[in-house]
Amino acid sequence: MGAVTIDVAVDTPDQPRVWMVAPDADLPDGLSWSALTGAGFTGAAGTVHVVAAETPLVLAGTGATPTLDDWRDAAGLGSRAASPHTDLAVRLPDDVTADVVRAVVEGTLLARYRYDALRAQAQGHRITRLTVVTGAAHDETAAAAGLGVASAGATALARDLANSPHNHLTAARFARIAVDLGAEVGLEVEVWEQQRCRDERLGGLLAINAGSDEEARFVRLRYVPSGAPTGRLALVGKGIMYDSGGIGLKPNNDSHAQMKNDMSGAAAVLAAMLALPATGGTAEVVGYLMCTDNMPSATAAALGDVARGRSGRTIEIVNTDAEGRVVMSDAFTLAVEDGVDAIVDIATLTGSVARAFGSLLSGITGSDDELVATLTAAANASGERVAPVPLEHRYRPQLSSPVADLRNLGPAGQPDGIISALFLHEFTEGLPWAHLDIAGTAWSTVDAGWQTPGCTGVGARTLLVAAGGFTA
Repeated sequence: MGAVTIDVAVDTPDQPRVWMVAPDADLPDGLSWSALTGAGFTGAAGTVHVVAAETPLVLAGTGATPTLDDWRDAAGLGSRAASPHTDLAVRLPDDVTADVVRAVVEGTLLARYRYDALRAQAQGHRITRLTVVTGAAHDETAAAAGLGVASAGATALARDLANSPHNHLTAARFARIAVDLGAEVGLEVEVWEQQRCRDERLGGLLAINAGSDEEARFVRLRYVPSGAPTGRLALVGKGIMYDSGGIGLKPNNDSHAQMKNDMSGAAAVLAAMLALPATGGTAEVVGYLMCTDNMPSATAAALGDVARGRSGRTIEIVNTDAEGRVVMSDAFTLAVEDGVDAIVDIATLTGSVARAFGSLLSGITGSDDELVATLTAAANASGERVAPVPLEHRYRPQLSSPVADLRNLGPAGQPDGIISALFLHEFTEGLPWAHLDIAGTAWSTVDAGWQTPGCTGVGARTLLVAAGGFTA
């Protein structure tokens, strides 16, 4: 996203402004509700009105009783309407809360996101300076705005990584980015190259990597707070840099064209952890990124092959396109060995969840109600809403294999969103665990409000909120 200067002020008369307006609220000098309603603007959520003036002014409707989502959406609409101005002021009520300030900053910045890394000429107009105008307490507003910049930056980075084409972002390059960016913010970063992965018995990761010319990488990130940790949390991210489906190729070009984003889980974990130092998270957080592509070749895993992961358990691969859970099983085992208190994973895991909930809701499930509730609350606060998927153990027999400890997919017609979660649960060893399936939400065709088309960076803000407040 680049550097953004944040200011807090009580007025900025000469700066382009977005004025957040509820119905019948106070208006800028020279405007009246009778004139605005005559022009079709009522202050309802989702409405915007541009006032022609020497200093640009945009009115963004919040609705009468706005939620955080309404504030974020209104800020995004206002930010778009104020483009191409990159030095912007946003006017908020004087009784605004810190959560609203954070949401407004997020919406304002994210609405301007464009993936321009590979264009000869940038299409976007990113904001370089943002002034929050309010009579609310200065220090609290400034702190909340800073958190908004950090969380918006995490989402923008996750979007950048997931939008990067496969030929520009391999597993090895992703690992180098983690090393370089981690060093800038004080994270500990450890990378296992191909031979180390073999030596450490990451058989799940290597089985999926077997068909690729590009080496796999395992990346472990560690954030250590300044004080005594309030707990140790593992974040596991699926990092399939490109998923062809392996020997069992995906069926059509549309599905292939999106598969550069099959590493969106790993991108979200990396982005969230890079933002943790700026938010002052109190828990020790360890990230596990399982990175490889899944390609067809003479050496690729075949249907019916059996892999032995780090846990020692064997996995019959009955579908090479159910690869994410296989690589993540090794990460779960490593997290258990590291002695974490809980595991949260995020993955573009199943078409089943995508078909059930579409592009607006991620699936959430897990073994620990309190952890799932915490993650759900973090998702709601971040505008990345989730829907519950039952962890129905009566489906566990569908993972039984005649030749191995378990298979990586249930029989045809079974609910894979549940069964894939049950597969991952096998490797938690009883630790509290929550699982986010972002297969439907990692990609968007929407270009409105704070959302832009392409890879969404979903999960980065949710993980940042959840990890920042984690206690064992």
